[in-house]
Amino acid sequence: MDEGSFDPVVEGCECVFHTASPFYLSATDPQAELIDPALKGTLNVLRSCTKVPSIKRVVITSSMAAVAFNGKPLAPDVIIDETWFSDPDFCEKSKLWYMLSKTLAEEAAWKFTKENGIDMVTINPGLVIGPLLQPTLNTSSESVLKLINGAEKYPNTTFRWVDVRDVANAHIYAFENSSASGRYCLVGSVVHSTEAVEILHKLFPELKLPKECADDKPHSTKYQVSKKRAESLGVKFTPLDVSLKDTVESLKEKNLVSF
Repeated sequence: MDEGSFDPVVEGCECVFHTASPFYLSATDPQAELIDPALKGTLNVLRSCTKVPSIKRVVITSSMAAVAFNGKPLAPDVIIDETWFSDPDFCEKSKLWYMLSKTLAEEAAWKFTKENGIDMVTINPGLVIGPLLQPTLNTSSESVLKLINGAEKYPNTTFRWVDVRDVANAHIYAFENSSASGRYCLVGSVVHSTEAVEILHKLFPELKLPKECADDKPHSTKYQVSKKRAESLGVKFTPLDVSLKDTVESLKEKNLVSF
C-alpha cells in the first residue's frame, strides 16, 4: 500500500508478475480489506514499473470476478469470454465486494498502462484449485475442503475451477509469447456441486460426502467460459478429476483434512 515500496523490487526486471490481491468472500470493511489493497496495490506496482526501462511486460493476475458479474442472464448456451466485463455498479448493489475490488483494479490498470505506455497482459482465472504450496488454507481451495470435510449438504453453487499449474503456465506464456495481448480467461471446468461430489466419490469412495443440496431451489445455472484465447496462448487444461484428486491429497498432506 506504500507508494514507491515496489521500486527496489522491480529494479532491473524484464517482466513483473503482479499476482497478489486479498481474496475473501466476506469482509467487515470491504474498502479497507479488499478494494484499497487491490486498487491502490496494483497501481503502486505499476507506478514502480514506469521507472524501470528494462521492463518489457507486466502480467497481472486479474480474475473471472472482473469478467462475469454484470447482471447478464447465464444459461447453458451462454459463452463468457474476454469481451465481458463485470459492472462495478452491479457488484456494489449485489454486495459482491471481492468482485468489485478485482473489477476496479483491472479497470484502473488498463487505464494506467495505456496512459503510461506499459505493455500489460491480464490473466483472469476462475477459482484456483490444485496442490497447495503454503501450509495454510486459502479461499479457493476451501471450496473443495467444504465438500469433503463431512458436511451434510453441498451448496447450490456452480464452480468455475482451474488448476493452479495451468494458471502458473499461463502467466509464463503471457510473458514469453511476444504476441500475447489483452485478457485471457482461464477456466478449465464449469461444474455444479453435484458433479463435483460425483467425481470426488469416484476418486475417494472412503470419503463421507454430502448427499443432498443445501436448498430446494433449481440448481444454479451452468454456462460456458471460452477457452479459445487461453489455448491459443499454449495453455493445456488439466482434467478436473486430476485437479480434484491432487487438491484433496494436498489438503490431507497439509493436515487440513484427515481420512
